[in-house]
Amino acid sequence: MELQTLILGAGAAGMMCAAHAGPGTLVIDHAGSPGEKIRISGGGRCNFTNMHTEPGCFLGTNPHFHKSALSRYTQWDFLDLVDRHRIAWHEKTLGQLFCDGKATQIVDMLRGEMARAGAQLWLQTSLAALDHDGARFTMMLDRDGQRRIVTARNLVLATGGKSIPKMGATGLAYDIARRFGHAVTDTRPALVPLTFTDKRFAPLSGVATPVAASAGGARFEEAMLFTHRGLSGPAILQVSSYWREGDPISVDLLPGIDLGDRLRGLRKTHGKRNVTTGLAEMLPERLVDHLAEELPLHGNLGDLADRRIDAIAARIKDWTLTPTGSEGYRTAEVTLGGIASDRIDSRTMMSRDVPGLFVIGEAVDVTGWLGGYNFQWAWSSGVAAGQAAAARA
Repeated sequence: MELQTLILGAGAAGMMCAAHAGPGTLVIDHAGSPGEKIRISGGGRCNFTNMHTEPGCFLGTNPHFHKSALSRYTQWDFLDLVDRHRIAWHEKTLGQLFCDGKATQIVDMLRGEMARAGAQLWLQTSLAALDHDGARFTMMLDRDGQRRIVTARNLVLATGGKSIPKMGATGLAYDIARRFGHAVTDTRPALVPLTFTDKRFAPLSGVATPVAASAGGARFEEAMLFTHRGLSGPAILQVSSYWREGDPISVDLLPGIDLGDRLRGLRKTHGKRNVTTGLAEMLPERLVDHLAEELPLHGNLGDLADRRIDAIAARIKDWTLTPTGSEGYRTAEVTLGGIASDRIDSRTMMSRDVPGLFVIGEAVDVTGWLGGYNFQWAWSSGVAAGQAAAARA
């Protein structure tokens, strides 16, 4: 079977690439259905992009690499595609866009775009062998108990990273890239809950509160959730991409509030109240009880000296914690790091060393914030590679 383009991976990036890669395109995936990450994302409604997408919302060794693809296929371009397919959507907090209905609407939309472009999709198909003669790729594919030989001028690596291995995630793209001389940066789980081996927060499991969490020079104001194993919630998932083992994180439990002034005001108006009662007006009661074990929160508000108020405020506004680890790839939404971008053309996503080899989506060393940014990178990089592959015809 002779093809123009073979795409490994029927995820967000792979299907988007196929919709733009022109005739003679085949997408293969070992899964039984395409777009599994799309299907489970956003609680089943798919946070498909973010209105505030800009280059600063992405991490990577080269902070400029992703600018080209993101500028040429923007969140507004994808939103236009969603509207043309009459998929109803809504905006949640911080510019996050979700389907009103099911995430499978996005999968169906991409499959429709692929069909319109004439691309084929083979599921439950795996790559058994790969060779390259300098002009074309030759692959052995196992499908339906049979081995098939396929040749293609273009090969697109769209198999993602290591996150959520129960869905079949592997390091296949990394292995192939290394084989062709591309470096792979250090990879680690990102957008992942942080854990504490002493399970200190188990009694608070289920408690959530708005915070400003900071790590590695980044700061995010969103909700934090206490779990049996540690900390989760959007604020923690965000800083997990910047955190490294052994480093502390800082949590402002009352962002935007001058706690010192607030406590001084309560001292005047409700001096006979217990300190914990006053704090419980601003924080979840179970959290205040937990904080009372490590902070001097005994006594009445009226008895607080300014120095003690300042000490309490300083601790609550800068609660310093040192996680012992994360929940790992098992629950990580994405993989931080990946195939190094130094030998990839940022406009086409094609290898500078191996003509016809493309790398897109999560497999590349580009990682977005929580909130639809990683899907936008999948759409943008997929379009860039698809159009470039079509042009090579």
